[in-house]
This record gives sequence, C-alpha cells and structure tokens, in this order.
Amino acid sequence: MSWDFSTDPGTESELAWIRDFIEHKAIPLEALDLPAAEFDRVAAPLVKEVRARGLWAAHLGPEHGGTGRGQLRLALMNEIVGRSRVGPTLFGTAPPDSGNLELLAAHATPAQRARYFLPLLEGSVRSSVAMTEPGAGADPTLLSTRLERRGDGWVLNGHKWFATNASLAGFLLVMAVSDPDAPPKDRATIVLVDRDTPGVEIRRDIPSMEDPEPCPAQLENHCEIVFTDVTLPADAVLGEPGKGFAMMQERLGPARVHHCMRWIGQAQRALDMLCERVTYRYAHGSTLAGKQTVQNWIADSAAEIAAARLLTLHAAWRIDTAGAKAAREEIALIKFFGAKVLHDVIDRAVQAHGSLGFSADMPLEGMYRRARAARIYDGPDEVHRQSAARLILRGFTPPENGIPSEHLPTRRQTARVQFAALLDPELL
Repeated sequence: MSWDFSTDPGTESELAWIRDFIEHKAIPLEALDLPAAEFDRVAAPLVKEVRARGLWAAHLGPEHGGTGRGQLRLALMNEIVGRSRVGPTLFGTAPPDSGNLELLAAHATPAQRARYFLPLLEGSVRSSVAMTEPGAGADPTLLSTRLERRGDGWVLNGHKWFATNASLAGFLLVMAVSDPDAPPKDRATIVLVDRDTPGVEIRRDIPSMEDPEPCPAQLENHCEIVFTDVTLPADAVLGEPGKGFAMMQERLGPARVHHCMRWIGQAQRALDMLCERVTYRYAHGSTLAGKQTVQNWIADSAAEIAAARLLTLHAAWRIDTAGAKAAREEIALIKFFGAKVLHDVIDRAVQAHGSLGFSADMPLEGMYRRARAARIYDGPDEVHRQSAARLILRGFTPPENGIPSEHLPTRRQTARVQFAALLDPELL
C-alpha cells in the first residue's frame, strides 16, 4: 500500500477495533499473570473474537491461512498489539511462533505443513527455535551442534541455550552444522524436532532478568537443551541442507520490524503512564508536570518515539516495495535504535513514579526488565550498528589524491573555472 501519513478508512477502522480490544481486554488479562494452561483457557474466547475479525496471523499471506496485511499495515497493527505483553499471543503473532510460521509457510513440505504448520497456525501447539549455544550467540558461524547423516536419516548432538518457550513447545526448529567443511554460511541446516523425541533433554528453564523465577507453567520462558544421539528421519530437514543460515536471516528481517513496532507500543504506554503520573504528583509546591526536568523527559520521549516509529514504518515500506534484502540497512538501524528508545522511555517513566514505579504494583518494572533484553535478542546492538555502518560505507570510495571532496581550496579552484564566464575578472 502507498502511504502518505494517513491510512485508508478500512485500515483505520481495523486499527480502532484493535486499540479498543487491547485496552479493554488484553491489558486486563495481562494483569492476572496467569500460568500457560490457565491463560490458554481464559484467552480462548478472546482469540475467537480476533479470528472472527479476520485478524489472526496477519503476518501470513491468505494462501497460508493468514490475512496478508503486508509489512506496513502489519507494523501499524503491531504498534497497538504490542502495548500489551499478551497482545501478540492473542493475535497469533507472538515470537517465536510468528517467525517459525513464516519459515514453515515458505519451506515446509506438504507432510511438514500438515504435521507442524497447521497445528501451529491453529494455536493448538507452541513452537521454539533453538539456535543460540553457550559458545555461539551473535556469531552463528561458531555453532557446535552437529547434524550427521546416518543411514536414511540424521543424528543430532549438541547443546542449545536460551531457546524461547522450549519447555512449552510441541516441537523445535533446531539449527545445527551438517557440513563443517563448507563455507561458514553454508554449514548449517534447520531440522524439525518433536520435543518428546528420545534424546531431547530440556535441562532447565533459565532464570533471567526477564523472568527471575521461571517455571515450566509460565506463559513464556527460555530453556537450556541438550541433544544426545537424537535420531531423526530424512524428512526432518526444513528446506535444503546447508541453507539454515540464509533461512534464519529470511526469518529475522521482517521479525525485527514486528519487534520494533511492538516496542514502540510499549514505549508509548510507558509515556502515557509517565504523563498521567506527573499531572497529580506534587513535590515542592507544584505538580511534577510543572518541573522543567520532567517536561524535558516528556518532550524527549515523544520525539524519540516519533523518530523510531517513522524509521520502522519506512523499513516496513521498504520490505513491501523492494523486499527484505533491500531493506537490510533500515532493519539494522531500527533494531538498535528502537531498543534504545524503549529502554530510555521506560526508564524515565520509572523515575517519574519513584518507588511506585520500582515496585511490582506497576507494570513498569516488568517492562523495564524485558526492555533490557531488546538490546540482545535477535542480535545485540553492536552487531546491528556494525551491519548498518558497513552498508552505509558501501556508498563511499576514497577520494582521488587523498583530497576530501569537500576541500574548500580545491572547490574554489574548480568553481572559478566553472563560472569563469559569469564572474568579475578581478575575482578570478
């Protein structure tokens, strides 16, 4: 869709419905902090409402059972859905399921589609992606988990770390090295592994800043997994052997746009809380709203959110019009910038609330802990900064003779020749 800072009436009506649903149903449900099984039961009628509106799994095309909104419309939706921690789950766009659905939609065989894709799309099962390892995080070329051919099938051995929702998942997408002698980006393969396959050990739910006291019943968690001689059939491979790295990049590009728009929704919610707080909290003779420092917080937060929003919508537009590969620079920029904005706005909101903001009586403390993860998940800030800089630098070459292109004495000399017919001879 073309976009000129306005949305068509149909999309605006859709966004208004989502906004009302999130504020009056998702956020109240979020406050209950239910374990996974109870959440699924209570959320079922809400998910039914979303499906009835044709808004379930909007990131997938109609040919795959979604509604195919495109990245720009989806970005506008995710900004609202992301205001609530449980919003993405209610709309069928929660990670890692959303990205896994996209990979399965693009690469699954008919048998894999029936066994994994359709149940995941229906919401009857959760999934996980196991990529990170204790010794391999931001650099996937360092993976040590091995996938070896044995007879007509495969054998998987290795150690994975921080696999989101693995203890809640029915199956996992595991990235492992299948050809250690190939070039680094052609070594890995993605395999589909049922969680209850012999040799798959969910060693523990990892305590983290996000969830200091994890338990298997939580709505989301991160796990340590050990694979020991896990026997898999030949058709466990998703896509082509050796294409795992490229497929993961295919998955992560649009997913980063989804993340960033959800973060913008979270940041705006934090700013809303900040603004409400300072209208009634008094200190030293006036409300906090009258303090210059607090006014600076509000103005800076609003400007940062607006900048992150425009950057992210532009990235979404680039993906829609030119594809994810052409939008690599924009995606890298929004990933680290959006994460910083999220953290900084929530931090100011906590400060404005004082001890109340630091307490668990407000959602800010949980939002703050989860915001810190934004600078790590799907690649740390430093990697995205480096990637953006490299892409930007491709447009530059060293000047001839080592003289800067903006060197004023050289410019003047060239300009005198260029405008000689017009200049006063005394100035030449």
